[in-house]
Amino acid sequence: MAGRSAVQRRLGRAVKAVRARQGLTQEQVSAAAGLHPTYVSDIERGARNPSWEAMSRLAQGMGVPIGDIAQEYDDGEEGEAHR
Repeated sequence: MAGRSAVQRRLGRAVKAVRARQGLTQEQVSAAAGLHPTYVSDIERGARNPSWEAMSRLAQGMGVPIGDIAQEYDDGEEGEAHR
């Protein structure tokens, strides 16, 4: 889709994977992180390029270190190389 970089899409998939692994809904994460649910959805769909602050708040809202999102992002890169 126009306007969405591969990085944004991969980051969105990483956020969604970590959230799902934690058994949380977007609404639960957005409430805990102090972010609007639509913003969280936009990040997961790759429609937003979140700031470091937003990523930190998302990680805190999911109860994980921000490195978990980065690791999922890196793991996703390996999976894309095999597609």
